Amino acid sequence: MYMFDLRQEQHFEPDLHVEKVLETVAGGDVTVACWEPGQVSPYHCHPRATEIYFCFEGGGRMITPSDRVDVVPGAFVVHPPGELHEYTNGADRTLLFRVRYGPDVSPRTVAWPTNPAWSPSRDDLDYLRGQVAAGNVTAAVVEASRQHLSS
Repeated sequence: MYMFDLRQEQHFEPDLHVEKVLETVAGGDVTVACWEPGQVSPYHCHPRATEIYFCFEGGGRMITPSDRVDVVPGAFVVHPPGELHEYTNGADRTLLFRVRYGPDVSPRTVAWPTNPAWSPSRDDLDYLRGQVAAGNVTAAVVEASRQHLSS
């Protein structure tokens, strides 16, 4: 059994949100994600893992290619494997509890416009090219997804 106090585990940074892995468990991990006002995650997916966020305090907005939902205290969001998503924090500090589980929890990032230091990894590019080649994602969908985020 594991037990954590999110308030004791929280750690905030002014430039980028903080994801602190609290424990690696069979098939995944549990994390506290700490967000300053206005911070934005990368636009990404986990091809081989489900990702679940529970809002402990604060809140913001979760965006996928097909939806936008407000994330408020007590709410949780479930992203099935491969679902592209981005979280934008609201006006207050936010604590999210995250669970990722599956054969590989590694993310594949499409874009991170608010982080000028980010560039895609070879794995990111290979994954996206493979998705386009397999017909699972079209180049137009990737571009439309990027535009969806900026609208």
